[in-house]
Parts: sequence; structure tokens; C-alpha cells
Amino acid sequence: MNTRKDQLAAFNRLLDIMDELREKCPWDKKQTLESLRHLTIEETYELADAILDNDLQEIKKELGDVLLHIVFYAKIGSEKNAFDIGDVANSISDKLIHRHPHIYGDVKVENEEDVKRNWEQLKLKEGKNSVLEGVPKGLPAIVKANRIQDKVAGVGFDWEKPEQVWEKVQEELSELNEEIKKENKEDIEKEFGDVLFSMINYARFIGVNPENALEKTNKKFINRFQYLEQAAKDDGTQLSDLTLTEMDVYWEKSKDFFK
Repeated sequence: MNTRKDQLAAFNRLLDIMDELREKCPWDKKQTLESLRHLTIEETYELADAILDNDLQEIKKELGDVLLHIVFYAKIGSEKNAFDIGDVANSISDKLIHRHPHIYGDVKVENEEDVKRNWEQLKLKEGKNSVLEGVPKGLPAIVKANRIQDKVAGVGFDWEKPEQVWEKVQEELSELNEEIKKENKEDIEKEFGDVLFSMINYARFIGVNPENALEKTNKKFINRFQYLEQAAKDDGTQLSDLTLTEMDVYWEKSKDFFK
């Protein structure tokens, strides 16, 4: 592994390259904060995929792409005389020190929950009007629900036991079933949302990240279905010509390969 000196030299090399690209490369010269935004989102999702795949080499590569974007934004900020990479690093360092008084101050904590509770209380003292102020509006709904629940739990608005949350899930399922019987589309949608919200809350209580869990299921389904497609093709059969029962035979075989 690289020494701290080597790490700093590598980061300085990246800053030098960024300066040169911004000066000489037609594409890099043209970029703005806004033009980079969608690319940054894509890079973040690619990193998230690599993490779920537990591909360490790919994680390294994707972290590099994300780091490039951070350096790029800081370079543009310096050109606007607004901030530079030093300001970015100092800003987050100052925040971390302020938000960790149990490390850099005299506050005592017993566990992770105490840390999270202190974190949210400190943010309110910093002038935020709501503990939910920091939840980005553009987050995917599952991630947003998880963040909302995590943040309100940080100030004590939470269930005490997983069993209570599971009872809430059952209650919401019952309410959804009632609306399905009434065939009211709008109310069905509302109750379905409540079921999802309560399931995401339950996931938090049993130590499961709902976004990761669903994405792993997505990947598993894709792998199994693509196995089904290939197996049928290898047998000289068109998928569209198979009955559901025949497709299910291939599907069951796929479970031997994709758990």
C-alpha cells in the first residue's frame, strides 16, 4: 500500500492533470457545474453497482472516476473565485470535528445510536429548521424513505421493537387489501405506498438496507431470466413458444446457479 506521502503525491498529480486538461483539452474546457451533474450521478451509480458486486478492482476504478468529478467541480469553483479543493477539504474536516464532540470534545456516548442522535441535534443547532432538511428531493423513493426514517429516529421519533414495526406492516397490508376490494385506484396507490414505507422501516429494524436488498434481487432475477433465455435457445426453442409451465422448468434450474 502507498504511504501517506505517496498518497498526497498521487493526489497532487491528479490536481496537476486537472489544471492541464482544463487549460488544453477542448472537452474539459467546455464543462460547467451543470454539464457535469448527470455524469456524476452516472458515476455514483456505477460505484454503487461495483460495491454490490464486491468487485474491489472495479470499486477502485469507480472511486477514481468520482474523485475526478470532485476535483473537476473544485477546479471550476476556483475559476469562479468561489472555492477550491482546499476549501472543500477544510469544510468537511471542520464539519466532522464539530459533529464528533465525543472524539474532539468532552461529550460522552455509549453507542452508535447516541452518535446519530447527537448528529441530528447538532444540525438543528446549526440553524436547520427541520431534521428532514438534509434529505435531497431527488433521491430515489426507497433511498429517500430510508433516510427520512433514519433521521427522525435520530431525534427519538421511532418504534421501540421490531415486533411493533412488523405489526404496522401487517396493519398496512390489511388496509391495502380493503382498498383493493373497493377497487379505488387512488386509495390503492396510497395504501401501497404505506406498505412500502412500513416495509422499509422494518428493514431498518432488522439491519437490512432496503435499496441494496432490492437491487440484489433485481440482479438475481436478471441472471435467472437470462439463464432461462439461453437454456431455451441452447435447446433450439424460442422463448415465445414455451408455455409458462415449460419456462418454469428452466427457471427452477437457474436457481442452482443463482442463489
